[in-house]
Amino acid sequence: MTNKKPPPVLSTSIELTVPFYDVDSMEIVWHGNYVKYFEDARCKLLQELDYNYETMRASGYAWPVVDLRVKYVKPARFNRRIRVIADLVEWEIRLKIEYRILDLESGETLTKGDTVQVALDMATREMCFATPDIWRRKLIDKLGHIPAGSPTAPHRGTDR
Repeated sequence: MTNKKPPPVLSTSIELTVPFYDVDSMEIVWHGNYVKYFEDARCKLLQELDYNYETMRASGYAWPVVDLRVKYVKPARFNRRIRVIADLVEWEIRLKIEYRILDLESGETLTKGDTVQVALDMATREMCFATPDIWRRKLIDKLGHIPAGSPTAPHRGTDR
């Protein structure tokens, strides 16, 4: 029996050279900056769906991060080229995005992590317990279909 993970619904990556201002006196990336790298990759993923933070706000929803996990495997170092990969792995009711930071030269995994975000109706400031229709439409617009394994019945909710 294999526990093979399903492929991500959507994946993107960014590349960067670790800047001096992100490292400590040992020329190792300060632990809090990995979260910033996750955020940069997440912003690119959302932009590829045409649902960046401005579009979210205009649609009447916010998607705050409610859970963040980081596993430091090896340090990222000053002036090294890294790739930050963001994989959307869950989208129904909540967004779960998994991250990997790789050293571009060696291919080694440096850091892994994930974030969970939930929809918040900005008018009521209440958490949504169903996927907003706008999110579903953005996925369909990008992928051309509802991702496999996801419910296909329309949700009751405010269509903004």
